[in-house]
Amino acid sequence: MSRVGKYPVPVPAGVQVALQGRTVVAKGKNGELKLDLTDEVDVTIDGGTVAVAPRGEDRRARTMWGTTRSLIQSMVTGVSTGFTKNMEITGTGYRAAVQGKDLVLALGYSHEIKYAIPAGIKITCEKPTSIKVEGADKRQVGQVAAEIRAYRGPEPYKGKGVRYTDEVILRKEGKKK
Repeated sequence: MSRVGKYPVPVPAGVQVALQGRTVVAKGKNGELKLDLTDEVDVTIDGGTVAVAPRGEDRRARTMWGTTRSLIQSMVTGVSTGFTKNMEITGTGYRAAVQGKDLVLALGYSHEIKYAIPAGIKITCEKPTSIKVEGADKRQVGQVAAEIRAYRGPEPYKGKGVRYTDEVILRKEGKKK
């Protein structure tokens, strides 16, 4: 039995959750998110909670039960408070800046990297060495942060590169004489 799926999702004030056919729609101050439901689960909305129930007792229905509940929880949190990923850049001459709808990264290559900021995502650089990725969709915020990190991931010898603020880099010892 799903331990995650059996708990209903509380809907905070200022967020409206509606069921349109087989699609759950959440609206809040940060925008609107939609989730297409699979055939294995049923969703009921009553009062200030959203409950998810499996349609059958097979393994796939039970796995989708907890997954759907987590996705709905992420949607509700996203449209009410939003999600944030903080990143920092380490390295001499490494910097980031937002220019219009692009994030411009100087990461030690012979050229600057221009990353087009997707719709629904807000990127800010308080300092040239810090990047803040914000948005309502948890998956999209994580994907954008991962794409930025992939341009130059942190290396283990000097720690240079783009890393998440809470990420711990295991440092290695250099070569010995």
